[in-house]
Amino acid sequence: MNDGSDMTDHDAKPGRLDRCQITGSCDLFEIIDLGHQAPCDALRSKEMLDQPETTYPLRLMHCPESGLAQLDYVVDGREIYYAGYPYRSGISKPLVAYQQAFADEVVERFGPDAGAAVVDIGSNDGTLLSGFMRHRLKVLGIEPTDVATIAREENNVETIQEFFTQECAGQIVSTIGKVRIVTATNVFAHIAELGEVCRGVATLLADDGVFIIESHYLLDILQMNQFDTIYHEHIRTYSVKALVKLFPYYSMEVFDVQRTDRYGGNIRAYVARKGKFPVSPNVGALLKLEEDKRLHERDTWERFRYQVNINRERFIEFIATAKSQGRTIAGVSCPGRCATLLNYYGVTAELMPYICELPGSLKLGLYLPGTYIPIVTGERLVNEQPDYAVLNAWHYARPIAKRLRAEGVKSKLIVSLPEFAELDA
Repeated sequence: MNDGSDMTDHDAKPGRLDRCQITGSCDLFEIIDLGHQAPCDALRSKEMLDQPETTYPLRLMHCPESGLAQLDYVVDGREIYYAGYPYRSGISKPLVAYQQAFADEVVERFGPDAGAAVVDIGSNDGTLLSGFMRHRLKVLGIEPTDVATIAREENNVETIQEFFTQECAGQIVSTIGKVRIVTATNVFAHIAELGEVCRGVATLLADDGVFIIESHYLLDILQMNQFDTIYHEHIRTYSVKALVKLFPYYSMEVFDVQRTDRYGGNIRAYVARKGKFPVSPNVGALLKLEEDKRLHERDTWERFRYQVNINRERFIEFIATAKSQGRTIAGVSCPGRCATLLNYYGVTAELMPYICELPGSLKLGLYLPGTYIPIVTGERLVNEQPDYAVLNAWHYARPIAKRLRAEGVKSKLIVSLPEFAELDA
């Protein structure tokens, strides 16, 4: 395995990033500039509203050589994933169902023996690993934030509270041995020390082990105008081309890929030591699709920026007109991506007085960074019945709409993406 001494340094440091994190190329072009924003989950308490707020550049660049999209400024991971980091995967019923189906599919495909170990990097509250536990597998989570306590105490998922590194991987191997299945769902794009993670995975994997990752897919970003998935947690956005380019540095390869519908469009990649599994035709098919869609061409992303700004103008016109007519507007759900969208659109608490979150959310009682919109329970939506409810988690629009109607919410439901629209629900 390559130790990194004779290759491009894949570990990005906090601050300016002006080279491709995979190839080291400086031939990058801009996809979109979203201005300066605070980290999307740097939520504010009431006491913090009068204190200065730190913002950073939020600009996505693209490397045609590798196919990788990446931010050009990296915020220190310890600032992003602070102890009180408020994201919990287990409060979203659609996501819980998705994660359980994910675990079922992996077990059916790779058939690990009962008692075999599964390690999840960035395991959050243990929702995914709970799915593997149903198959009598031994599970271990790696989670740097205090959500690890929820995983242990509420979900009975053994969890190490630290960042995943090669050293961490070595300690796991010395304790439980090499691991057959390692997962990283919606986290592999988040860690600045990409090389450290890849070296750790190579250390951790059994000879016939499989590393399964899910990340936002660059082609879906393009096709669904998903600029809101660009925030400081998402340092990189992968294409299949980029993933295929990356893993040979570590004597591994992508042997299969699938497009999934999580978060409005993900890519699931299966990675193993080179030559251990036959490479699926899916890999070549998606590489060809990316070429056919001209995913790595400058003019493609010029059209993307144009469409993003069309949606922005339509949303601003809607909300300004509604306010001038005395209509009331509220937000529903507060995923990290809504901070990017509402800040870029310039929607403040004056225009959207509150955002409703699910029970059990660690975001309740806090304020969205930048906009300072308060995050409240859904009871307020039911009690006040605003004229319009904007579904910030537009990628779950249908199940959210169904839940709201069942709760008695009569507001007109609005989604801002993939295109601004009123839902027929």
